[in-house]
Amino acid sequence: MRFMFLAGGLLLALSSNVMAAQVYKWVDTQGVTHFGAQPPQGQQVETVNTPSAPARPAAAPQTIPQGETGAEADQRSIDRQVKQQVTEQEAERKRYCETLRTNLAQLQNNPRVRVEDNGEVRRITEEERQARITETQEKITENCN
Repeated sequence: MRFMFLAGGLLLALSSNVMAAQVYKWVDTQGVTHFGAQPPQGQQVETVNTPSAPARPAAAPQTIPQGETGAEADQRSIDRQVKQQVTEQEAERKRYCETLRTNLAQLQNNPRVRVEDNGEVRRITEEERQARITETQEKITENCN
C-alpha cells in the first residue's frame, strides 16, 4: 500500500508544472516501472515529456551551493516536492483511518444508528448495520496498517 502512495506521489510530482529536468522511465527485470533524472546503464529508457519550469521570481534569487550544478539543484527541488507530497498523503491517509475507526466504533457500540436518506432521518436495520461494519473493517484492513 505504501508503494502505491509513493508511486502516486512520484507521478504527481512528475506531472507538476514546476519540474524542468529531463525525466526517464524504465522497467527493471522484475517488471517494476521506475522514474528518474539519470537513466540506468544498460537499460532501455523512455523519455517522459515534461513542461518547462516557470520563471523564478526576481525578488527571491536562489543561491546554489558551491560545486552544485543547475541540474543538481533542480533534482534537490524535485526531491523536496516529492517528500512534501508523500508527507501530505500520509497525513491524509491517517485522518481517513481515524475516521474509519471512529465510524466502526460507532457502528459496533450503537445498535440504533440513524442515517439521513433523501432528506429524512431513518434508523438502519440490523442487517444494514452489520453490512456497514463488515465494509468498514475491510476498508481498515486495506488502507490502515
